[in-house]
Amino acid sequence: MLKKRNPKVLIGIFVAILVLFFIAKTASFYPFLFHLVFDKGVSLKQTDNKINVLILGIGGGSHDGPNLTDTIILANLNQKDNKVILASIPRDLWMPDLSKADKKINNAYADGEAKRKGGGIPLVKAAVSKITGQQIDYAVRIDFSGFVKAVDIIGGLDINVDNILDDYAYPISGKESDPCGFTSEDIELFIASASAELEVQEKFSCRYKRLYFDQGLNHMDGQTALEFVRSRHAIGNEGTDFARSKRQEKVINAFKEKLLSAKTLINPAKVLSLYSVLKNSIDTDIKQEEFDDFVRLGQVLSKAKIKSAIIDTGDDALNREGLLINPLITSVYNYEWVLIPRVGSGNFSEIQKYINCEIISDNCSVSKIPLN
Repeated sequence: MLKKRNPKVLIGIFVAILVLFFIAKTASFYPFLFHLVFDKGVSLKQTDNKINVLILGIGGGSHDGPNLTDTIILANLNQKDNKVILASIPRDLWMPDLSKADKKINNAYADGEAKRKGGGIPLVKAAVSKITGQQIDYAVRIDFSGFVKAVDIIGGLDINVDNILDDYAYPISGKESDPCGFTSEDIELFIASASAELEVQEKFSCRYKRLYFDQGLNHMDGQTALEFVRSRHAIGNEGTDFARSKRQEKVINAFKEKLLSAKTLINPAKVLSLYSVLKNSIDTDIKQEEFDDFVRLGQVLSKAKIKSAIIDTGDDALNREGLLINPLITSVYNYEWVLIPRVGSGNFSEIQKYINCEIISDNCSVSKIPLN
């Protein structure tokens, strides 16, 4: 259920971006550097030296659902015990409290933004807080389309691919709702009778393309790197959430290292281009005067013990229990493939107990959490 991660990956990308923002504003960079070196305190919102940061990733761009969150991670940062807990919330988790017909948690940010500009972060923070039972102190939303542009500006990334990745069901941007030649009546009947997400993918094959990455060193431009980390349906072990997380770590780490390389930082034109792209790709309730605190926090936790709390349906092959189940595709769930808590839709008590256990203890497992 738990997996150790490279500590630098968690905060590294945000530290790199925040440093870049200060460098772009040359006049403010030197006082920032002075405080960073000589002032070691961290004065962010916190309880018992713990801070909860919600990290969100959206597709952005011009395709359908640009504000849907593909990535939802609650990061509990514990300075006192020098550890970090990452809780990944599945994007297909059904959230009955959302106002739209499609109540999957990945709609929360989009729903809030649709109601009013700037309403996305407060709504998704409230939703994730209800699911996890944790107060959310800060949130950061990154637009993947901005990430693509930034990777291209720095000349791409060299990624060592551990295993062959072969995915026949990668969604094509702009074709998410393509009828693939079927009538609306045919589509409605099929969706109502489909029992698995795979059946929908096979029926509407025009919405998907094949991704293939050979094992070994691969040079990736922005779009290729994005596809590499977002692939969810690869054949074999590369189709698991564990493998996807590992790919994300590789790309984020490579991006951070190149972003902060001397070749990038001594090029004023490149720095300003990156600043322009990234500042338009991030939505956050972190105040600018708190940026240096986050950079210091990254330094404090640079050698922290990192764990991931995986909230999923379990793994029969490994005899590992999960906290979620796939209910039948019915009108109750808007005829969608969704995930709900195994103790009942809208009942997040087990998830809350599990995450709280992970935050305060090093010996937690789903099997030890009693059923309601």
